[in-house]
Amino acid sequence: MADLYLLGLDFGTESARGVRINAATGAQEASHTHAYRHGVMTSALPDGTPLPPAYALQNATDYLEAAEAILATIGRDHAIAGIGIGFTASTPLPARADGTALSVLHPSEPHAYVKLWKHAAAQPYADLFNERGGAYLENFGGRLSGEWLLAKAAQIEAEAPAIWQQADRFIEAGDWLVWQLTGLEARSLDFAAYKAQFSAAGGYPSNVVAGLADRLSPPLPVGTPAGLLTPEWQQRTGIRGDAVVAVAVIDSHVVLPAVGGTVAGTLVSALGTSAAYLLLGDRARALPAGIEGVADGAALPDLCCYEAGQAGFGDTLGWFVKTFPRGADTAESFRIYDESAAGLAPGESRLVALDWWSGNRVPFADSSLSGLLVGLNLSTSAAQIYRALLEALCYGARSIFDHLAAGGLPIERVIMTSGLSRRNPLLLQIMADVLDREIEIPDIANPTAVGAAIHGAVAAGVVSSFTEGAARFGASRFDRYRPDPEHAALYAVLYDQYRQLAADDQIRRSMRALGQAGGIPDGSPGTPRYPSQGPDGAAAPTGSQPEAGPSRARA
Repeated sequence: MADLYLLGLDFGTESARGVRINAATGAQEASHTHAYRHGVMTSALPDGTPLPPAYALQNATDYLEAAEAILATIGRDHAIAGIGIGFTASTPLPARADGTALSVLHPSEPHAYVKLWKHAAAQPYADLFNERGGAYLENFGGRLSGEWLLAKAAQIEAEAPAIWQQADRFIEAGDWLVWQLTGLEARSLDFAAYKAQFSAAGGYPSNVVAGLADRLSPPLPVGTPAGLLTPEWQQRTGIRGDAVVAVAVIDSHVVLPAVGGTVAGTLVSALGTSAAYLLLGDRARALPAGIEGVADGAALPDLCCYEAGQAGFGDTLGWFVKTFPRGADTAESFRIYDESAAGLAPGESRLVALDWWSGNRVPFADSSLSGLLVGLNLSTSAAQIYRALLEALCYGARSIFDHLAAGGLPIERVIMTSGLSRRNPLLLQIMADVLDREIEIPDIANPTAVGAAIHGAVAAGVVSSFTEGAARFGASRFDRYRPDPEHAALYAVLYDQYRQLAADDQIRRSMRALGQAGGIPDGSPGTPRYPSQGPDGAAAPTGSQPEAGPSRARA
């Protein structure tokens, strides 16, 4: 086994990263990062076609370019046993039966492109589904998010019927990439359960979006081999051997075995552009109020996983630092802001913020909500605002912990990972103080990509289980942040102010009204927008238009 290797690929919001691991020693021997050529498209398509407000699209060909660059860089001339892929979600695209992305055929049509997870323009369709309800929402608190696959499918069916008619498949980008690499369509149960509300008992939701059932396929459990890397991809990348490609996994979930998240009672948080909180349980319990969802055996076999998150996390800090720079570049600005904010005591800024810069997931599941900063005066400094944003992110995390605890779910261990957990110690100390809990940070490079490699190892039979994969290839050492009792007491008072602001109905109504004034689709319930379903859930003829929200002409 000394000459066998594993590859793990992590496809995030702005770029993809890959690692090569020696299957015998467990050592990371190479890594490579590749930025997407077109990034996140929010204002225009590659050909200059303008986009409406609240759109966030990507170009599927960017994923192929990134995959080829990474696989060739770290895999060339190596015998690869297994390849695993983690992918940001929900990020679906319409494709033909042979896997061709419709954006290749229709480069000027926005609805032919990948809809990134943060594509907020689909929220009105989710709201209508939530008003109607259905058994498929029981594991998701009765709410569908506009970030998920069903709402995005509904938007295409209603606003671009010609594109919908040509879409033989509507598929998560992670599953689509596996399809490209293997030549076989192999959908992941992880994506299907959490982002398309699939269940073993009921399958995919029926009569929700006209024709959607024909564009989906049965999913496979994580750790399942999807197929071998095709000869064409072997030639393009120089990879040797029979490389088994595992079914794809949600990026925040794929990290679990790399950081020790394989035991019930463990909460793993991935702090990246957005933040995900995954609590593992040994048996299914009722979904706590406000928590996004739960599925049994989808993220890891034999464990249920409760999922919650913050739609904006690292990108909130990135927005502030780039908008109000203090240094020659972004890295220098972050360093200056972190040093300045570290000199402030809890509460010294007299500011409280809401962390909804990219909408809210818990407890409202409303992408039309926005950020809020209270307490500004003429003496407020930029460093104080930055500190308030750091604190707001931690208050949002505390809210998630509180909702889990209210549901009677035990949290015995807290692990936080991904980029910010290593790059920003001030944030992690504030997090420990706000949560009043010890936080463990795994000492491992590229944890998400390593987690993907472990999935490849399981699929290829290099290890017999995710627990074995975690022991052989995952983190073995952890740093710890412990709460300061005095700071924890101060933050308990400030967090109460955060809770009161977050619970204020009028504030949320104002946020939605301001968004509508700027052309952003309303995310509040109560207005029918998707008449392609009747009151009984039966689908009406394809091509009907929403009564409100983005129009076909604007798209």
